[in-house]
Amino acid sequence: MMHSVRRGATLDDFWSIPEAERFHELIAGEITPKANPSGEHGDAQAGIVSAVRPAFQRAPGGGGGPGGWWIATEVEILLDGTEVVRPDVAGWRRDRCPERPTGTPVKPRPDWICEVVSASNAKHDTLKKLRLYHRSAIPHYWLVDPRDATLTVMRWSSDGYVTLLRAERGETVRPEPFEQIELAVGTLFGDDPPDR
Repeated sequence: MMHSVRRGATLDDFWSIPEAERFHELIAGEITPKANPSGEHGDAQAGIVSAVRPAFQRAPGGGGGPGGWWIATEVEILLDGTEVVRPDVAGWRRDRCPERPTGTPVKPRPDWICEVVSASNAKHDTLKKLRLYHRSAIPHYWLVDPRDATLTVMRWSSDGYVTLLRAERGETVRPEPFEQIELAVGTLFGDDPPDR
């Protein structure tokens, strides 16, 4: 199993890693292993999914929420035909991607990606992936950071991502592109949901 960064790699090099061991990403010719998720990381990832998926993973106009999205976790996604990422959570608008994204790698470009920042891979999420996602025109990028219990919500623009909000534990927000729901930021970091 590969544990270190491999530079000058191609897609063929990436696909030669056995699928059972392929917890890696290929960005700018570098094969980088994904960080082993901590309890905090897993809790934040589950919090994002439980906040977004129930209201949006459905056909639009149905009961139970606005719908209109496919939401998935930890899937290999091919971007720009040369890069492979495995985001913590990704979403595709059904009006643009009517069929559920399937297979490995998933080829339709996501409309939203959320990465949970790991201490060992923080630079990867906040710099390398941010640049790749911008170059690939991913419309919405979220960073959830358990280190300081923050949520950063960004929208694509031609000059770079624009930060729409940066919220911390104790705040309740309506983060784009899911502004139809309220998200208590602390629930991503182990807090109980607020009483209604």
